[in-house]
Amino acid sequence: MSESTQIWYFENVDLFNILCPHKIEGIEDEHSMNKFKKDEFVYFPEEASNYIYMIAEGRIKIGSYLEDGKESVKAILGKGEIFGELALTGEEKRQDFAQAMDNNTIVCPMTLKDMQDLMANNQPLSFKMMKLIGLRLRKTERRLESLVFKDARTRIIEFLRDEAMDRGKKIGFETMIPSHFTHKDIAALTGTSRQTVTTILNDLREKNIINFDRRKILIRDMEQLA
Repeated sequence: MSESTQIWYFENVDLFNILCPHKIEGIEDEHSMNKFKKDEFVYFPEEASNYIYMIAEGRIKIGSYLEDGKESVKAILGKGEIFGELALTGEEKRQDFAQAMDNNTIVCPMTLKDMQDLMANNQPLSFKMMKLIGLRLRKTERRLESLVFKDARTRIIEFLRDEAMDRGKKIGFETMIPSHFTHKDIAALTGTSRQTVTTILNDLREKNIINFDRRKILIRDMEQLA
């Protein structure tokens, strides 16, 4: 797994233990895990950006509302990943919402001050957090460009390629993505419909370019996928 992938995807247990307040001596007694049911919100737009969160169980959807009231999904994050990190850039109020996608979703909150203190005493962690923010902003920019200039098939294929590069694990000549995305999730992230996602994924499977089930997506040939 590349350095950028390790920074982007906090499935790494050691790093998660470093960031989780329950593992940090001196502040562990001041924090409690927060549990959410499916569709409950962790925070809404315009709320104060006082915390950074780590996902211990379940999935979190990050999104915003357009002027017409429609929902725009920006990211779907799973166990081991963090969110709310824009508080570190000076964001005073949330621009997005964070919503639980599963029952028994558990998140571990850390105050902005505690995170800043931790980063001040840990230069490698500080570097990784800043790089994480940069990577996420660039990924959002690429997604917006894709929505404007590319067709549905291209957007879905680029989503698969990005996931393979960010989270994929090499298995021989193939790349396995441990996926927590449903077809509905992929549709929301690519600005397409669930039916379109299903049609394109089935077409790619029939051509033996990918295979998939509920737990994983297997990219058989990255060059053919392009």
